[in-house]
Amino acid sequence: MIWHILHTIDITLWIIILGSVAYVAFFAVISLFYDKEDQIAIHAAALSEKQTRFLVLYPAYNEDRVIVNAVEQFLYQEYPKELYTLVVISDHMQPKTNDYLRSLPITLLTPTFEKSSKAKAMQYAINNVQGEFDNVVIMDADNVVRPEFLSQLNILCSVYDAIQCHRCAKNANNDVAVLDGTSEEINNTIFRKAHNRLGLSSALIGSGMCFDYELFKKNVFQLSTAGEDREMEALLLNQEVYIKYAPDIHVFDEKVSNQDNFQRQRMRWMTAQVQSLMSNLPKIPQAIIHGKINFIDKTIQQALIPRSILIVLIAGISIMMTILVPNWSEKWWILLGILALSLYIAIPSQLRLRSFSKVFTIPSLVLRMVKNLLHIDRKSTDFIHTEHNT
Repeated sequence: MIWHILHTIDITLWIIILGSVAYVAFFAVISLFYDKEDQIAIHAAALSEKQTRFLVLYPAYNEDRVIVNAVEQFLYQEYPKELYTLVVISDHMQPKTNDYLRSLPITLLTPTFEKSSKAKAMQYAINNVQGEFDNVVIMDADNVVRPEFLSQLNILCSVYDAIQCHRCAKNANNDVAVLDGTSEEINNTIFRKAHNRLGLSSALIGSGMCFDYELFKKNVFQLSTAGEDREMEALLLNQEVYIKYAPDIHVFDEKVSNQDNFQRQRMRWMTAQVQSLMSNLPKIPQAIIHGKINFIDKTIQQALIPRSILIVLIAGISIMMTILVPNWSEKWWILLGILALSLYIAIPSQLRLRSFSKVFTIPSLVLRMVKNLLHIDRKSTDFIHTEHNT
């Protein structure tokens, strides 16, 4: 009797985990397909002489180490200076940093929030920056872009109301940074590139985002949690706004370089994931009735087991089953093989060798993520700041 119960638990657990693995595997394969993008529309936009008026927002909470370099680099844009306004929302930054920023050709806002958040910073900017704008660009304080960034966006803005640029690593100084950068590229493949290739919306990532100004203004004041990108994405998908992924428009982002920062970052992400799932679930019946496939897909994403936990969990169970009940282990090894192959496909070829050489760092990072699970408060709106090291 006891063996029957244990076998039932084994099968049930395998089926639950299979769901997350199958999702990753399916979109990893889809990413290999030819991009059926509407190139005619994009080509027509490229020939157009229309020039977008951009509002560029840099929310910066205690970001003295990185904000100056990011802003200075952005000011090298080839795009006409009169057609973009760069705004830094300085929250809890040093007077010395603010004084220097005031000397640059930008708009500096210095709000005082009782409880800081990126959502509040963006809302403050929309309320306080005057001018006529067509699109708004959201950056993180450490984000660096190339001089052609706005010129590239200008083309896509004629076709799409919501754009997620290709955020990628600007540092790979240790094992944690390499794995963090690799994880982001896997997300780019599965949740952005592959989704677009299937005609679905890309996922947002929190920075390197561009929106139609009026669309953003309508939705930004509905954001209330530390997972503002997930909130914005859910709002747009519920309104059936398509999100375009732009793989050739790069935004260079600093990757976390130590395990403490990794844990804080993942705590913020995991909390946002749980909050997003709980918020989206009650809306699923109506989404099904109205055929909102993108919103349904986004909700499924929030229910997935994090990949690094999947790797360690499946590997651990496979080894344990091989030792204790060899007859039950085969299906677990197959599942681990499918997951490994899917991740191999999703990682850009130039990163594969270096990424897999850091695989032994994963267990300690997963342990920190498991600790996070014990402290998730789905009702919390606290902003968890991730410190930068450069």
